[in-house]
Amino acid sequence: MDSVKTVSPLDGRIVIERPFADMNAALSAVAAALRAQTLWHAVPVADRVAVLEAAIASMVERKAVLAAEITLHMGRPISQSAGEIDGMAYRARHMLALAAEALADREEAAPDGRRYFIRRQPHGTVLAITPWNYPYLTAVNSIIPALAAGNAVILKPSPQTPTIGEHFAEAFKAAGVPEGVFQSLHLSADTTLKLIETASIHYVGFTGSVAGGTAVEKAAAGRFLPVGLELGGKDAAYVRADADIDNAVANLVDGALFNSGQSCCGIERIYVAEAVYDQFIAAYAALVQTYRLGDPQDPATTLGPVVSVQAAERIRAEIGAACAAGAEALIPENLFPAAKAGTAYVAPQVLVKVDHTMAFMREETFGPCVGIMAVQSDGEAISRINDSPYGLTASLWTEDTATGLALADQVNTGTVYLNRCDALEPALAW
Repeated sequence: MDSVKTVSPLDGRIVIERPFADMNAALSAVAAALRAQTLWHAVPVADRVAVLEAAIASMVERKAVLAAEITLHMGRPISQSAGEIDGMAYRARHMLALAAEALADREEAAPDGRRYFIRRQPHGTVLAITPWNYPYLTAVNSIIPALAAGNAVILKPSPQTPTIGEHFAEAFKAAGVPEGVFQSLHLSADTTLKLIETASIHYVGFTGSVAGGTAVEKAAAGRFLPVGLELGGKDAAYVRADADIDNAVANLVDGALFNSGQSCCGIERIYVAEAVYDQFIAAYAALVQTYRLGDPQDPATTLGPVVSVQAAERIRAEIGAACAAGAEALIPENLFPAAKAGTAYVAPQVLVKVDHTMAFMREETFGPCVGIMAVQSDGEAISRINDSPYGLTASLWTEDTATGLALADQVNTGTVYLNRCDALEPALAW
């Protein structure tokens, strides 16, 4: 295949086609980045920040256009897509506000009248490889801090959302970012890995699947490149008996179904104290059944298709395998007539009578479905949460903050939420 062909999950049409850059074109882009980066680094930090702020402002002005493309390309309901552009701007502005202090020389105590200080220097050329599920939010995490620090950036957007790079490039150019400092390339997987293996790339930021991250790590092996990987999740929640059940249900349904469950930090498994299990299950299933699955371009739609027919078939198969192994499905699929075989539309599902022998409770599903188990104690809940090869986020639901924080210390994930889930804050590590 010599071009990117974006198939819309709405109806299976090819809606965007762009040529792939071959290896020669990719190497030329790297050479241009190397030349431009030296000049960009010479620009004072305050001036770089001002230019980048102007670029972000111009993208926000075009929010409606960008949101409509997100919906068309990957299927998120239009009522939710604009929020990603707002979130992108919030993150970008937060990082830019930190730039002057973060990039300033750090003075250290020195004896005998000497002066010791640490000066931050850019890596050089940064390769950012980004996914389709939150195309702007994930891309901005690499692009803005890299550019603010004086690096050049080459963005490889997902073939599912290929135009995000064009929008970033247009905004940066209009704001005054010099030519070559930011470039967006459509690259095949093979060309991307060869570029990491051979070209003058100085940092790789990758957000995507575990398999993709493994390939990136192998390509960078032996080159002593810093590599940032943000991969998959099988994120868990624990609802204690003293939790605010209504609050937990509302947030955990949203955490499982927002973006059709296509989030690395989406809720995929929930453990509930036996004393409130029946109450929680009844309320949870009732709320799921209020969702409206359909055309994501309709403002009334609350649940859109998953990214592709292939993804939909995989999700249905995983649910089916769990049910064949003894799980019980609580949501009648006929409540969601848009969910049809051969389409990317998948009905939301809640499975009970699940256990950790099932792949559904251990492997990332990345769809609008969740498994829920009763537990007898805090200890059992923590053990279940930690019984996973993943470790991105977890959430704990309790009115006892002290106990919640004590339990959080026992959870083996990078982020632990208390009485919230699936929320990102740029001031905190991720």
